[in-house]
Amino acid sequence: MQTQLIAARRALTPDGRLAPYWVEIAAGQSGTAAAETPDAGVGRILAAGEGPPPRTPDLEVRGILSPGFVDVHCHGGGGHSFAEGPQQARQAAAAHRAQGTTTLLASLVTDPLPALRESLQSLAPLVEAGELAGIHLEGPWLSPQHKGAHSEVFLQPPRPEDVADLLSTGTVAMVTLAPELPGGLDAVRQMVSHGAVAAVGHTDATYQQVSQALDAGASAGTHLFNAMRGLHHREPGPAGALLEHGSAFLELIADGIHLHPAMLRLIFAQHAERAVLVSDAMAAAAAEDGDYRLGSLLVRVSGGEARVVAADGTAGAIAGSTLTVGAAVRFAVQEAGIPAEQALTAATANPAAMLGLDEVGSLAEGGRADLVVLDEEFRVERVMQASAWVG
Repeated sequence: MQTQLIAARRALTPDGRLAPYWVEIAAGQSGTAAAETPDAGVGRILAAGEGPPPRTPDLEVRGILSPGFVDVHCHGGGGHSFAEGPQQARQAAAAHRAQGTTTLLASLVTDPLPALRESLQSLAPLVEAGELAGIHLEGPWLSPQHKGAHSEVFLQPPRPEDVADLLSTGTVAMVTLAPELPGGLDAVRQMVSHGAVAAVGHTDATYQQVSQALDAGASAGTHLFNAMRGLHHREPGPAGALLEHGSAFLELIADGIHLHPAMLRLIFAQHAERAVLVSDAMAAAAAEDGDYRLGSLLVRVSGGEARVVAADGTAGAIAGSTLTVGAAVRFAVQEAGIPAEQALTAATANPAAMLGLDEVGSLAEGGRADLVVLDEEFRVERVMQASAWVG
């Protein structure tokens, strides 16, 4: 078996520090092939450790070595959305992979239930092949008061039979819902019993209602502070409940548009172990400005900012982002002043833990050989997925 030894003067260690570190990996013909043959060791980290490497490395990283990024909230990229079908989904995933994201949930926005089921079925082969880590349903069980870039006409309360129907495809790893809707708490329990992460988002729920959802098994907040009732000193709302709950993961969109840098500093200072950097990217990520579709809505991207086109042609609600997780890490470190090890952990180990994935998000021995090489300015230089260099 051919192996490759990679050493770095600074790498994100499995316990969340930046330190000298090395990994030895088993080489494979391709990332997909490697991921499918874990028993042979191909695509895996065979050995790893801190300090000087056991022999002269085949590659010495002069910048920073990180695990591959894990994005739990992404609608598309490279000019394509995941709702367009398998071929376009592969292109979107490739656009993010080139920027360091080696594990990805495909997020779908609100659509009629038959259309969502069709999308789930069309993406199922990519989930089964490991090209996607699963599907994230962001809608249709959202609040009209905080619909954001979702078509209000298709929003509805969660009915048990509808939830069961979409979950039965076996591809849904996460669902964002507003727990205050009729049947919301029962839907949370139903989702969790099927092994899906139930995330609170696009919600007008009170502090008490979100607390009840967290007690029922919800374990995350979708793009914290965005598209939810605001934080108030007499009614803490969803953000207050999510921040207080010690085990809820907190999605953060670090692009300077969705959150002020001071809010990022506040969250990381108090809750770094639960912070999850997400892209919430739409098709224009890693692509040009212009007009795009997000579900049934027209979105115009100008200067990298995506907004729904209102009926009068003016810019409406923010419609996701044009981020990659790599860009979010860079913004968090360089613009918000977040410690590098915390920002990298929020892009790797934390989202992996949020999804219950134990083979990615870390440079530990036995894990999948997903690596990102960053320069000193946190720009992505090289990407490896399951032992294969892909960018």
